[in-house]
Amino acid sequence: MSYRSRRDDWGSRGGWGSGGGGRPSLKGRQPGERLRKPRWDLTKLTPFEKNFYQPTPTVLNRSPYEVEKYRTDKEITLRGRNIPNPIQYFSDYNFPDYVMAEIRRQGYEQPTPIQGQGWPISLQGRDFVGIAQTGSGKTLGYILPAIVHINHQPYLERGDGPIALILAPTRELAQQILTVAQDYGASSKIRSTCVFGGAPKGPQIRDLERGVEICIATPGRLIDFLEAGKTNLRRTTYLVLDEADRMLDMGFEPQIRKIVDQIRPDRQTLMWSATWPKEVRNLAEDFLKDYIQLNVGSLSLAANHNILQIVDVCQEIEKDTKLRQLLNEMAQEKANKTIIFIETKRKVEDVTRGLRSTGWPAMCIHGDKSQQERDWVLSEFRSGRAPILVATDVAARGLDVDDVKFVINYDYPSCSEDYVHRIGRTGRSDKTGTAYTFFTADNCKQAKDLIEVLKEANQVVNPRLYEIMDMARGGGGKGRNRWRGRDDDRRGGFGRDRDRDRGRMGGSSSGGGSGSRNGYSNGNGYGTSQGLGRDNQFRGGGNSNAVPNGVGAGHAGQARLSGPPPLMGAGSMKATMSQASSQGHLNGPQRPPVQNVAMGIFNQASSVAGTVGGLGMMGAMPGALTWPRQ
Repeated sequence: MSYRSRRDDWGSRGGWGSGGGGRPSLKGRQPGERLRKPRWDLTKLTPFEKNFYQPTPTVLNRSPYEVEKYRTDKEITLRGRNIPNPIQYFSDYNFPDYVMAEIRRQGYEQPTPIQGQGWPISLQGRDFVGIAQTGSGKTLGYILPAIVHINHQPYLERGDGPIALILAPTRELAQQILTVAQDYGASSKIRSTCVFGGAPKGPQIRDLERGVEICIATPGRLIDFLEAGKTNLRRTTYLVLDEADRMLDMGFEPQIRKIVDQIRPDRQTLMWSATWPKEVRNLAEDFLKDYIQLNVGSLSLAANHNILQIVDVCQEIEKDTKLRQLLNEMAQEKANKTIIFIETKRKVEDVTRGLRSTGWPAMCIHGDKSQQERDWVLSEFRSGRAPILVATDVAARGLDVDDVKFVINYDYPSCSEDYVHRIGRTGRSDKTGTAYTFFTADNCKQAKDLIEVLKEANQVVNPRLYEIMDMARGGGGKGRNRWRGRDDDRRGGFGRDRDRDRGRMGGSSSGGGSGSRNGYSNGNGYGTSQGLGRDNQFRGGGNSNAVPNGVGAGHAGQARLSGPPPLMGAGSMKATMSQASSQGHLNGPQRPPVQNVAMGIFNQASSVAGTVGGLGMMGAMPGALTWPRQ
């Protein structure tokens, strides 16, 4: 039977879609409905070994006081029985030489808390749940025990499926896990592959048929291959559910349950998550036996404390102007790699197009992009050739780029868990970062959670968030009020890279804005004259008297404003072009000063004497910061 015939047979139950080009319809089908749960008889299953932990005398002889001090200092909380002591240093355990060689090559000095306490549990063959913030080393936390587990199992035979199965919610996360698996498994000749949707099936099928010890997969594509008989999970004894909360948010629970049904019940199961909602707890109770729960950090919703969080309460129509002002300021930083998160695919395209048309080196990814294009965009972003990435929540988890300095939440996500994950793209590996968030009246239901996250991280809370929260309690989110912007049609939905984009107004305002709200941070007095350091957060009051970056660059210190710097069309700084040319004052947010030349955003400055002609968005950037127009 040809491949096309098999496809036709596979989709025969779902009928045909109009204009589908011969492709079968999935309407009426349940994921994995053709898979049948095997009747497992543990007495007939081949036994396998899963306890390989042999603690060194250093670990065994460590006093209870030392152990508790380590756990307290690292904010480790545990629940379960017979919990082993942590591995505080790599020398505490006799890791195989091939593992230690790669650890030394990567430059790791000591295990992260999730690794130090998680490795002894995993190497004992125990089931456990690991909860930790993004960027905490979770991937190596389960890859290293997987490699040790595989090396103690019989070799694969023809027709065998993988020994270790790792399920991940997104293609990008799956590919990053594959990179780690290949780095640490190559020396012991452990083969790994990655199967995910949006890429050709042929190469993935060939990898599975040749035999791989580690399979990293997204649930949908793996279900397809299991139904088609391209692989099986009879040999799988090590199961990992990475970003379990995200997979449940994306609606993958039916697929996950179908997949787990195909795996022998005496397997070892590890579940990793950044949050611990009720749905994840229920999944853990169903899939894990006598498990240990390991939590690093706060048990409540918490953000990385290395991230400075700034929330700007604004209106929808102000976002574009504020975004450009932020980018102008960020461009002055030596490290300025930035991710801009937006809720819908259409808006991602619109914002990216607008930025590129004004010279900003922005690229975008979302669920409708082909895998080849997504890979290329991420490569350009990692290399720094395109330092601005505009994305939906497909980049909110698993995107491991160590030098992301800024995150901008152009749209606030539909749940605060996603907010924590988004801003977690910066401040990774103990580095610092800054997260800016545009918060509108339509986000009022999330105000309470956001305030709690800010307080937990010891961040300054914008007082207007409390007003928004009170409005939500009083049902003020509907109807006319002073916070209502032009975003009335953004309602409902789950906010997960939705297909049904709403045509929201997000264009930059060209005039007539309220004088009290036209400055950056909505009149809250964020100091902007000192770059983007920690002093640049909300300070309270409206009279900061700060000199905005670039305003009056020709005569620094002469233009002192009451409140935040004005934006385009604010009407609060209407210097004529002759005045601008003589005094260095321009209406609107300014470019960083270059040789005492003040540059405006648009081509109003093209006629100013002594300026660089033909103004692009980056026309007057310092040479070291000039980005090529893409």
